[in-house]
Amino acid sequence: MTNVVALRRDPDFRRYLAARVVSVAGSLVTVVALPILVYRLTGSAAWTAAVAAAEALPYLLFGLLAGALADRLDRRALMVTVDLLNALLLASVPIAWALDGLSAVHVVAVGFLSQTLFVVFDSANFGALPTLVGKDRTTSAYSTVFGVTTVVEMVVPPLATLAVTIFSPAPMLALDALSYGISALLIRAITRPLSAADRAGRPRSMADIRADVRAGLGFLWRQPTVRTLTLVGATHSAAGGAWVAMVVPWADRSLGVPPSGDARLAVLMSCWGVGGLIAAKLVPVLSRRLGPARLALRALPASLLSGLAVVFSSHWLLGALAAIAWGTAYTTVVINAITFRQQVTPVELQGRVNTTARMLSWGLGQPLGATLAGAVAVAASPSAGLAAVVGVLAIGVVLAWCSPLRTEAKPEPVYSTVS
Repeated sequence: MTNVVALRRDPDFRRYLAARVVSVAGSLVTVVALPILVYRLTGSAAWTAAVAAAEALPYLLFGLLAGALADRLDRRALMVTVDLLNALLLASVPIAWALDGLSAVHVVAVGFLSQTLFVVFDSANFGALPTLVGKDRTTSAYSTVFGVTTVVEMVVPPLATLAVTIFSPAPMLALDALSYGISALLIRAITRPLSAADRAGRPRSMADIRADVRAGLGFLWRQPTVRTLTLVGATHSAAGGAWVAMVVPWADRSLGVPPSGDARLAVLMSCWGVGGLIAAKLVPVLSRRLGPARLALRALPASLLSGLAVVFSSHWLLGALAAIAWGTAYTTVVINAITFRQQVTPVELQGRVNTTARMLSWGLGQPLGATLAGAVAVAASPSAGLAAVVGVLAIGVVLAWCSPLRTEAKPEPVYSTVS
């Protein structure tokens, strides 16, 4: 509690937190607007899946390189530059819409390029926070940031969804462009360093970059719990990609909730945010009681069962309740893996290790989940698309229960002292 109070009184941390809140709020508007925008332009579940895949693919393509560079370059300059570039990129959508020249290809391209810039920002951000607050306050700082942004994730999507049922979603991306500009100014205003003073500096050659990548991969592979949580998390992340890709067509075709003029869509799109807030409250308590291995082994089957409940829902209210349960279990798995990884990773490896882990989950799991769900949805239905990805999730659950997590989840034996 003392650390939390001290953080709230720290002006640089407040600037950092404000930058994250503003940027996350703007990004959530885009997360809501892009699939709805593409669905209105094309009426195709395949195109909405393409948006989700395009937004997740950059982590797979550029994650390792971005992590290595972020651990070498000046993080503040890198984060500010990327924010400004993203502001310009996102502004192109409302401009093209105003000129009556917006296409689905343009929207998908913006989704891909914006997320590519985000990968670079995120890689720098992993190391910036521990450097800013100190490693002893990293857990408190991350919990504070996650808790506040989770509240934003609950509030913004339903408001944004309501807005796009009334107005065109294209002009709303101007809000995200503005948020990136504000974030850049706030990060620029932080007075303390965001990079360690003894860092090696700019890599001199590709050999330096390859060595940095190998160091991050080597650390991740040597930690059995981190390794297993990361690999299983890749299969679990397929569910996240499928949800983003299918929520709009699933609501339309399976629950009878159209993509415009119906406030129930706002409720459905906010369900995972509600689940995330519940998970943020549960994970610290459950992690202390169970440990990361046992928590993962219990949360993964819960996610599987919740996903099945979503697939078989035929009424929007039951679908919403099942989606909240799925969001809670899904986010529990994610927070558990991220916090444990950040606690055991040295500060100088934060960018590489965490970016590699996200590359496997966001860069591999999410686009594969979105692509699989979209392909099955075209051949059958959005519910069938979600069901296919729940099958992938089931594979991850089996792998987890057959992995070293089971050994590490066993409680220490209690020996009697009575002779």
